[in-house]
Parts: sequence; structure tokens; C-alpha cells
Amino acid sequence: MVPINELIRGFKLYQKEYEDRALEVLRSGYYVLGHQVTDFENEFAAALGEGCYCAGVDNGLDAIWLGLAASGITEGDEVIVQANGYIATMLGVMQCGATPVFVEPDEYYQLDVANIEKAITPKTKAVLVTHLYGQATRMDAIIDVCKKHGLELFEDCAQSHFAPYKGVNTGLFGKCSFFSFYPTKNLGGFGDGGGVVSKDPAIIDRVKVLRNYGSDRRYHNIAIGYNMRLDELQAGLLRVRLSHMKELIKNRQHIANRYLAEMNNPKVTLPLIADGCEHTWYQFIVRADDQEGFREYLKSQDVATDISWRTPPFLQPCMMERYGYKEGDFPVTEDLCAHIVTLPMMEFMEEDEITKVVEAVNSYR
Repeated sequence: MVPINELIRGFKLYQKEYEDRALEVLRSGYYVLGHQVTDFENEFAAALGEGCYCAGVDNGLDAIWLGLAASGITEGDEVIVQANGYIATMLGVMQCGATPVFVEPDEYYQLDVANIEKAITPKTKAVLVTHLYGQATRMDAIIDVCKKHGLELFEDCAQSHFAPYKGVNTGLFGKCSFFSFYPTKNLGGFGDGGGVVSKDPAIIDRVKVLRNYGSDRRYHNIAIGYNMRLDELQAGLLRVRLSHMKELIKNRQHIANRYLAEMNNPKVTLPLIADGCEHTWYQFIVRADDQEGFREYLKSQDVATDISWRTPPFLQPCMMERYGYKEGDFPVTEDLCAHIVTLPMMEFMEEDEITKVVEAVNSYR
């Protein structure tokens, strides 16, 4: 069976480096907010682009929550989000006391700028873009809409590490941006982890206070804070992976390029790449008319598949109960959830494994 993902492959690629770094941290005797966290924050910010800063936190959801809170999003505000994103994005908004307002995606599965202005109300404070599947959202028009209406712009980059739009990496367009370092991510650790990035050092300083009991220095608490720190061990391991990101992305691009060049089945729609975007292929998403039939057939050919999420976030019970959403409210997103399928994409695939996936897709009838 060709797996949808197999995390152990990524470990084995750089096993000695990971083990050496883990031992270095363990032998240091310093396990919370030490130099590994600081070094990772500095190295990640430098790799993203000039003039930005990073605060490491415990996971991607808390990165959204803390980043929005540090930026002034609060109770009564509305934040525009895309309906086909993951529920963590909406939960981060809600944990600030704000309300997520859903809009439909475009043909690239990204936030459709044509729908933003229709969703703006007097309570709208911000637009939160989620760059899905390893591709950047086309940002020019979204930036223009935010400027026109005086809205803040934020980015959820959990799936788009080092995915550029017109040469600028995602995470550098808005007031601040949010990253997940969950193990499956292109820049993933060996447990939970997240980060907030901003060009405004005051926002990053505020996040660092909030993540550590509201403390700006030891035993001096200036805010009602939380325990949401990035672990020293995870930071050290992320530094290893970060040093190999260019080759890891090239590996994913090679797999995707073979898929795009060799898959040819009228019953399967391949993903589109928008002008100005360099896809980094966190996931390779296709569309099949018969989602379950397609998945069952590939399983019979020893090819694993997955579905990003079968139920869109606005139809999750907690969202329906609170906001009254119902089926049919966002038909584009509902249609996507009923048809998209994730094909194998991971740190390393043998050429014959790629071939096997291609042949299985092409032989589906």
C-alpha cells in the first residue's frame, strides 16, 4: 500500500541530525524557553523574509488566538474567514470573543476576493486569509479590499510554509500571521507546535507575554496570560527540519510535477496553480465525481487516500448551534467537501510508488 503520508520517512532522512539535537537539548538541562526556542524564532523569521519577527507557541490554534488577541481583535468584532478552511481557524477567532463570518473559496480553493465585500458589516474588523494545501492566496485584490474598508489583514499559514506569492512568502502580507508545526506540516515537528509572525515587534512582544502567564520578566505578570509556550525540544528539532526546507519542498514539487504531467483521467480534476504562486504541495488535492467510489478503487489498487474534511466547519454541531448555519448556506464549499480527495504526498516517495499512484488514478473508470 502506498501510504497517504508516513512520518517516519521524514525522520529517517535526517535521523542522525534529529537524534544529535535531541540529545543536545536533553543534556543541556534547560527545557523551557531556552536558546533553542530563541534560535528557532530568529532562524524561522530570517528564512521567511527580512524585517519580520516570530514568537513560538504550543500549537497552531493558540497561535491564531494569541496573535489576534495581541492585535486587538476582541468581543463584538467580526472576522471574515473562508468557509472551506479548517475549524481551528474559526475557533481561534471565537476564543477572542469575535465572530467568524464565512465566505466561499475560488477555483484554487483559496479565499475568493469577489465574496469579501458582500460579507462586510459595521462590525467587521478583519479578514483572515487561510492559504490552503501549500499554495498562496492571490493577495493583491484582498489587500486592496482591506485598505478600502479599513480592515486588518491576517494570514493563517498552517499549510503554506514558504509558499510565495509574487516572490513574497505567505505570512508577510498581513498585520500578523499564524503557523502550525504539527508533524504532518511541511515544516513539522515531532509533536504540537506553532508560531506567530509579524513585522511589528510590539505584537510579537505581546504574544511572548501572553504565552508565558502574562509575564514580561520572571515573577512579574502584566497581563492575564496563559501557558502556551513552544517546547525547547520541539524548537530544537524544528531547527533541524528548517535547515532542510528547500530540499524537502523540491521533493514535494517533484512528486506533484509527475502527478500533473502523467495523470490523465477525465473523471479526475487536477489542482490548478494560480499566476504568481509557487505551490509547495502540503497536500495534493484532486476532485472526483464519485468521492467514495474513487477512494475505494484506489484502495483496491493499494493506494491510500484521505479527505481533508468531510464536513465543512460551519456544519459542525458547535457552529450550527451557535450561529444557526444549515446545509445549503455555502454550496461551493459543501460541493468541494463532497468531491475532493487527497492523494499520497510525503517527505520521500520512491519513483515506483509515484508511478503506482499515477497508474491507479488513470485506470479508474
